[in-house]
Order: sequence, then C-alpha cells, then structure tokens
Amino acid sequence: MSRALILDCDGVLADTELDGHLVAFNKVFADAGTGFTWSAEEYGDLLKIGGGKERLRHYLSLHPEHALGEGDELDARIAEFHKAKSAAYVEIVEAGKLPGRPGVKRLIESALDAGWQVAVASTSAVGSVEAVLKAVVGDETRARMAGVFAGDMVKAKKPAPDIYLMALEHLGVGKDEAVVIEDSEAGAKAAEAAGLAHVVTVSHYTTNDPFPAASTVVTYLGEADDPATTLAGPDLTHDGIITVESLEQALAAHQN
Repeated sequence: MSRALILDCDGVLADTELDGHLVAFNKVFADAGTGFTWSAEEYGDLLKIGGGKERLRHYLSLHPEHALGEGDELDARIAEFHKAKSAAYVEIVEAGKLPGRPGVKRLIESALDAGWQVAVASTSAVGSVEAVLKAVVGDETRARMAGVFAGDMVKAKKPAPDIYLMALEHLGVGKDEAVVIEDSEAGAKAAEAAGLAHVVTVSHYTTNDPFPAASTVVTYLGEADDPATTLAGPDLTHDGIITVESLEQALAAHQN
C-alpha cells in the first residue's frame, strides 16, 4: 500500500508567523505609508483567517478608516500588497532568519527513505513555501519530494479541506494512506474535513488551539538530543521522536 506524508508549511516547517509573515506584512505597510501596523497579538487573531490576502481584507473590513479602495480597486491593492509581502518574506527566509523546527528535516528524509511520497499543502503563496522548504530541507531533499500545493490553487482555503483533497488527487493516494502534519486549529480542521489522520505540532500562536480529532499533539517532532513532549492524545513518540513508525500508528488508529 502506498503512503504519503503531507505537511503544512507555516508553523510546521518553521515557526514562520511571528518572525516572518508578520514582519513582512508590517514592512510593506510601512513602505506604502498606510498608517497602520499589526501587533503580535492582533496578528494572532488574524491567523484564524486562512490566507494572507484574506487576512488583509478581513482587517480592512473591520477598519474602514484604513480603506485602500473599493471593488476592483481594493482587489488590486490587496493583490499588490500581498505580492510585496511575499517578496519581503522570501528575503527574510533567504537571510537565514527562520530555522527549521526540530525533527522536520529528519522526518521528511526518513519518510522518503521508507518509500513514502512527501508533499507540502499550505495556504501561503507558492514562492514563500518553496523558500521555506528549501531553507529547511535543502535542494537535494526538496528534489525528492512529490510537490507543493499552496496559495491560490484552490478557491477555499483552510479550514476548508480543498488543499488536502487536491494533494490526495495529485499524489494518487486514498484518505487511509496519508498522514498530515499540522500546527493550527484551522489546519487540523481542514485535515479532519478531508478525512485524514493528522499529527499536530503546536507553534507559537497555536499552543491553546483545540485539536479534538488529532492522532496526537506534540510540542514538535523531536530529535534525539531534543525530544518532544506529548501534550494530548496517545503518545506516539519513540523516545520523544515522531518517526515513520509513529505515522503508521496514526494511520492504523485512524482506520479503526
């Protein structure tokens, strides 16, 4: 039976939101002279909205005093801001300011060595995801992976299941053959709605999110010298490490 490991990007590959996306958004806002910035707390609330363009649109709907236009003009300005934000974000990543989370590179390489297909499914722009992925796993491991499904490839973003359903279709695997790694409530809901087993590794903004359907919830994926702690659900770690065997256990439990 084929197997697939599908990882979210932000918060899973690296803890990107606080030190990456938020910094990039605020740089763009300042460069454009908007007169507003997002605080860390404010951005945490906005993360409940899937997608950067959608977050900005939601914020502007709550703050008409910062109007960027209406109708097609607003759509164009939001797209312009998001494109600039993505470029600023890639610069942050390429500067080496966002290290990979413990255990991510190890688990991806272990899964590939075991014959699993490995892909990333994210609501972020494709360029942003590729930059993080290459920074975390390197070009050689990226070349072994099955693909990146991201950005505007689907109409409905997480917590809708669309991006995961697209990944399943492209990878040619069934719902009982794939495990997702997520870090947020919205992402976990998307995996659940797609009928997928999911392991949650909490990040800066998601430590208090609920994950009722997760196979297990851990602090991170773990390394031999930096073991993870299980926060909720069964302990699927092996000496504090989420392994390929852990993923098989999650699949087996999900199928029962």
